[in-house]
Amino acid sequence: MSKKLTLLLAFLLALGLSVTGVALAHPDHDDCGVNAVSDREGVIDSAVEEQTSNDPCDKQHDGDEGHLPPQQSNVEVVGKAPIDTPVPGRVADVGVFKKHAYLAAFNEPDCQRGGVYVFDIKNPRRPAQIGFIEAAQGSYVGEGVQTISVDTAQYEGDLLIHNNEICDANAPAPDGGISLVDVSNPAAPEKLAEGVGDFEPEGQNGPDVAHTVHSAFAWQAEDTAYAVLVDNEEGADVDIMDISDPRNPELIAEYDLNEQFPQIAQEDLGTAASFFHDVVVKKIKGRQEMLISYWDGGYVKLDVTDPTNATYIADSDFNNPDPEALESGLNVEPEGNAHQAEFSLKNDFIVAADEDFSPYKVEARNVTQNNEEFDATQGSDTPQIDSDTSMNGQTVFVGRACPGDPAVPVGDGTQVAVVERGVCAFTDKVASVEAAGGYVGVIVMNSERPDGCSDLLNMSVQGTIPALFVGRDTGFEFFGAAYDEEACRAGSSQAPIGIGTTGDTVKVEAVFDGWGYVHLFANGAGKLRELDTYAIPEAHDPQFAEGFGDLSVHEVAMSQERNNLAYFSYYSGGFRVAKIAGGELVETGSFIDQGGNNFWGVQTFKHKGEEYVAASDRDFGLYIFEYTGN
Repeated sequence: MSKKLTLLLAFLLALGLSVTGVALAHPDHDDCGVNAVSDREGVIDSAVEEQTSNDPCDKQHDGDEGHLPPQQSNVEVVGKAPIDTPVPGRVADVGVFKKHAYLAAFNEPDCQRGGVYVFDIKNPRRPAQIGFIEAAQGSYVGEGVQTISVDTAQYEGDLLIHNNEICDANAPAPDGGISLVDVSNPAAPEKLAEGVGDFEPEGQNGPDVAHTVHSAFAWQAEDTAYAVLVDNEEGADVDIMDISDPRNPELIAEYDLNEQFPQIAQEDLGTAASFFHDVVVKKIKGRQEMLISYWDGGYVKLDVTDPTNATYIADSDFNNPDPEALESGLNVEPEGNAHQAEFSLKNDFIVAADEDFSPYKVEARNVTQNNEEFDATQGSDTPQIDSDTSMNGQTVFVGRACPGDPAVPVGDGTQVAVVERGVCAFTDKVASVEAAGGYVGVIVMNSERPDGCSDLLNMSVQGTIPALFVGRDTGFEFFGAAYDEEACRAGSSQAPIGIGTTGDTVKVEAVFDGWGYVHLFANGAGKLRELDTYAIPEAHDPQFAEGFGDLSVHEVAMSQERNNLAYFSYYSGGFRVAKIAGGELVETGSFIDQGGNNFWGVQTFKHKGEEYVAASDRDFGLYIFEYTGN
């Protein structure tokens, strides 16, 4: 896909990259989010998932607006229970083990203490919170909550693993990495290790804090237990730890899939937004298969029977044009956004969920050059190009726009400032343009450097006017400047364009392309074959682009009784059930409560021979469902 400025709204709370399919992290939208995770310059390249939305403060569980109407089909609400401190956005993922459910405590509303809520579900009709496992101050838990039984030479018991992300780096001792907690007695948990993970290179929070982790998954193979970590600070890395001794876990392997398995790259999507987001591991035909959700890199399978020597099995590509959008008459390119996936019971299918918090893609065109489309990404905390906001005007080159640089010339009130990357943060550049005045938007072009030039990236940037990022080749074309990619990669010079030079006219507008949806693949080797896609009816209807909450799928849990049944947490779209029939995904069940829902996590479990599904509502707590359809 030509990375046409796909709306980078910030899941990724989790950070959610949504332009050109990249997830952007926790942008500050009013009081509904926290700052995006990025480096000091403001480059976003990880999986802190986007959780705020196109309408980040839409109401849930309150009134008749801001959500879809209630519905119930072939689904029984067996039981439900709130967390002891319910506030909007407080709950994240859910895990179930034996007779207990574990719900992640996110960072809402204001970096409130994160951790894990513990629920007794031995009677699914009467679930009740019995405890809370605190994360470190300034840290919170999101996507990775799981419990397994571990039996190694060093440890025997039930082990809870959870991720750690940081919302307050100034807290006394925030944790990154993962934490390992003995929950053999869930009413009396014992912390065995906190904040362990990858410490090299030094992370954003200093030498004593592990890289923050977006998700994690644990498994045992023979006499060794392992955990795989989604590293936010080295976004491409798949980190694997030996946790056989959970008091002394050890990092044993790191894999950058873009470098080590380049066959996963899709030419029309590139690797700028190809990074690790989520994962499961399952023993299939005697081998340990890792199913990785790698955002624009697609869904990737590795053989990790020997975790220190992982080998490629298969990966997916995104069909172009977008097949689900095409069914609704929308001829658009795919966004990527491989978010989470699972194997079916018999391992012949993979069902995968693409998360997309922006129902718009952005078309950026050079009007002067015959309306030629160019590739761009949007900044995180600047006004987003949407149905109400566009960026149209003549370009003006204003230099690097850093403190101490030549002043940005005043615009005429209709122009677009083009800024060169380098030296200072993106937010500083936008601030300089805003201080000069007279510009309707900012376009930052890449700099001369080995990892710059025509490459795209995603900016964590604050401002009051729209901000885009483009390749250096695109920026040079605006001003008719000669460009050489090879020389650019080897160079370090500033652009040979005079400050104040006017260039081409650009036009940037939003086009509706729908919310995130579901893929069905035939499991196999090489390139996975896509059989079908599925979305709720409202997902590709422009009437539901705003005002109804997030209508993207989030997670899938495959039935452990039936090979053809899948359960979905669909944020404001509620709880959904689909059946695989004739190579297609067909919705057979649904539930949205009075006042709406906002489901993040979903997991199956059994009780007295019956299959139930636990789902975590971000604004409430725990729901327990049973599918009653055929």
